[in-house]
Amino acid sequence: MFEHRHEPLLPRPDFYRRLCRHVRIAAGVVIGALGLGIVGYHYFENLSWLDSLLNASMILSGMGPVSELHHVSGKLFASFYALFSGVVFITTIGVVFAPLAHRFLHKFHLESLPSSTPHPPHHDAPKSDNQSNANRPH
Repeated sequence: MFEHRHEPLLPRPDFYRRLCRHVRIAAGVVIGALGLGIVGYHYFENLSWLDSLLNASMILSGMGPVSELHHVSGKLFASFYALFSGVVFITTIGVVFAPLAHRFLHKFHLESLPSSTPHPPHHDAPKSDNQSNANRPH
């Protein structure tokens, strides 16, 4: 999905398209979570659709419930929905900031590479004793 560390930095227009795609994904996750909360409050607590939207929005944003809960099923739903909302919040922050963090680290990595060698040298095979002694100054 993202360019490899040895590839050039993504051009700005392409980066902005990538960032917009991630924001759309995060918005979809939030809208889906909000829909789940609306239906849950409406079904388990018999709240109106508007009150369900209000409660789900407040829980999802971290503010807390507005309406008093009267049913055990509604209280259990609200507990699980609050935990779920915390995970949704962390996930959406990660999805939105992933391209930004990647671009920053990629640019930092490219600036730290020497300009004459695009790839760092690989020394996979260990040298034998004869090779290491031949390179040693006498």
